[in-house]
Amino acid sequence: MSRLFFVDTSALVALAFQEPGHEWLTEQLASARDLFAAPLLEAEFRAALAREEVEQGLELLESFRWVLPNRPLSAELERVFSVGYARGADAWHLATALFLTERPRDLPFVTLDERQQKVARAVGFPTPHPPGP
Repeated sequence: MSRLFFVDTSALVALAFQEPGHEWLTEQLASARDLFAAPLLEAEFRAALAREEVEQGLELLESFRWVLPNRPLSAELERVFSVGYARGADAWHLATALFLTERPRDLPFVTLDERQQKVARAVGFPTPHPPGP
């Protein structure tokens, strides 16, 4: 079975800084055939590295296939906000994932942000996450 994932910045930051759940994330993402992300992930990830004055981790960006919408994501954003509130950047990641697939149930959305995870589930994405303590 091919495994595709759409990855949010929170997951990539957890990997880079070895935050709780990074081992689980490493295992899950290593099993993926393709990892997709919005180009916004790069800016957010680089900002996190700069904030923490970390010079390593950029190689993690090489794993991604970038989703480049060729039109405004108004319909996808409306769909996101119809099920709950998400911050602007989080809504953009979700809308980009919706642009990628007509069937959210077939594309796991990987995020460690609980609010974004709740909205992602409400839209129909599976949201794999590390097992609790």
